Amino acid sequence: MRVRAHGLSLRGPRGWVYRDVDLDVPAGGLAAVHGIEGSGRTALLLTLGGRMKATSGTGSVGPHPLTDLRAVQRIAALGLVAEVNELDPALTVREHVGEALDLHEGLRGRWRGRRGRIRAALDRAGLEIDEDLPARELAPDEARLLGAALALTGRPGLLLLDDVDHGLPDARRRALWRRLDAIARSGVTVIAACDDPAPAEGLARPVPLEES
Repeated sequence: MRVRAHGLSLRGPRGWVYRDVDLDVPAGGLAAVHGIEGSGRTALLLTLGGRMKATSGTGSVGPHPLTDLRAVQRIAALGLVAEVNELDPALTVREHVGEALDLHEGLRGRWRGRRGRIRAALDRAGLEIDEDLPARELAPDEARLLGAALALTGRPGLLLLDDVDHGLPDARRRALWRRLDAIARSGVTVIAACDDPAPAEGLARPVPLEES
């Protein structure tokens, strides 16, 4: 899905959350939304995913305007967002993916090659880890990629990821962006929020946010 926005702004009770955002991400593209803490990165992702409504400006995801929240929600999926859809630290990788598949396939899907589909979901996100590992033992980049894998089970046209580089050294940040680029090349538009866009250079379109 192509994602576009012009002058997109959100104002809350305490002032502007983000303001005058312009972006144009082609279908199957990768974008890096960056800015300091408080610049509205998470709120922008939630707006692009149809979970929040902008105050002004225009935007669309594929053929749907951002004002059509339900239509956008059907084609946009969120990775991990703090206080929105965090991992259960006690559940294993396999259990998390199994629950996501249950949500989209129904209970009958449990009996038709479920183990293979769990592995395929992890492979699409480039996640090569022990499926029996509890979420609390995942490294930060592994947790974010697991969040991406869970979101991708719904076959969205747009994948939105928050704080992808938080807590990672530069070398692992670059490796993570390469994995996100591979996800985008598999046929889904990816927009990811980060602290530092430098490790994404040459892979992702930068979308800077100014402090509001």
